[in-house]
Amino acid sequence: MANSLEAKVKSITVEKSKLRVGLLTSSRADYGIYQPLLRKLNADPLFDLRLIVFGTHLSYQHGYTISEIEKDGFAIDHRIETVVEGDTEKDIAESMAITMQKFSTVWEQEKENYDLVFCLGDRYEMFAAVAASVPFNIRMAHLHGGETTLGAIDNKFRHCLSLFSVIHFTATADYAQRVKEIIGNDENVFNVGALSLDNLKDVELYSKEGFNQAFGIDILKPTVLVTFHPETVSVEKNIDYVKELIAALDELEEQIVITMPNADTMGNAMRKEYQQFIDGKENVIGIEHFGIKGYFSCMKYAAYLLGNTSSGIIEAASLNKYVINVGDRQKGRAVSENIIQVAPTKHEILVACKKAKQLGEYIGRNSYYQGNVADNIIAVLKKVIVKATN
Repeated sequence: MANSLEAKVKSITVEKSKLRVGLLTSSRADYGIYQPLLRKLNADPLFDLRLIVFGTHLSYQHGYTISEIEKDGFAIDHRIETVVEGDTEKDIAESMAITMQKFSTVWEQEKENYDLVFCLGDRYEMFAAVAASVPFNIRMAHLHGGETTLGAIDNKFRHCLSLFSVIHFTATADYAQRVKEIIGNDENVFNVGALSLDNLKDVELYSKEGFNQAFGIDILKPTVLVTFHPETVSVEKNIDYVKELIAALDELEEQIVITMPNADTMGNAMRKEYQQFIDGKENVIGIEHFGIKGYFSCMKYAAYLLGNTSSGIIEAASLNKYVINVGDRQKGRAVSENIIQVAPTKHEILVACKKAKQLGEYIGRNSYYQGNVADNIIAVLKKVIVKATN
């Protein structure tokens, strides 16, 4: 916690005795990361937590994951449909426009109601929602700023989200320094570590038998977990990349569990390639949505992780897994020694699979781990947000 308070603190004064905190969640991915903070905020009597749910959470194609939020019992202030059917560059731009338009109404309604709103990461839909808040001077707190992902357009959105925000919680000291450079000062920039790693302490993972009962997957079999999303910078190459990946997977003897891609450019086209492969192979299983408990359980019991997901970069090391990171989607992020970097070619992927299988369990450190991240974020909030009655 000490390093998180080295930044200059600029206090935010509010009139209310109970602080109303909003939280923007647009997908299964950010919701899983948020969960430790959601639980802590919800349990603290100082905070009145309210969720603003949009994006793929309300898409049946992507698992309609708002049902998970409802099941968890968190208060939802707004449910906003923003996903379009297509996956072209134009479709993504239109989705951004729809998101901004709909959120202009939300922020007009709520401009006097939220003391602070959390946003996370780098997604285009998160950018659009937060950009719409700027004319209304909504106070934003940003998680995971300062990072670099050269293989995704998300990189540009992430830095903009830092500029839009008044409080910053970063995953490493280097990322905190980068945020200070982006915003031009060092006020309210706190290096707290990766929030999602609190889940590994807070969430009781499935046993192997319980995992089988929940998902119908016999994880006692040697298993490879595959999470591979489109690269949104070199979009024209994505089909070639996924075909190379599938060609490599086709030669593996292990059980293969594939999680479906996000709502990105070329995401639907990639889904079709996956589905055709899944339908034709007995040892391949497709999963739309595991939930955080299911996903981390699968990662824990898998032999290794293969793909280009941030979960491989951030969480896998704490689950003692080697990760074959394919292509450039995560290029530029800090990595631990469990990462095996390869080009998106069948040959390189298969060589790396053999290496990961031989290496077995990873026993090194996780560059993103600090511990008690949610508690430290809340401690910062209580230091930064000062009630006018104090």
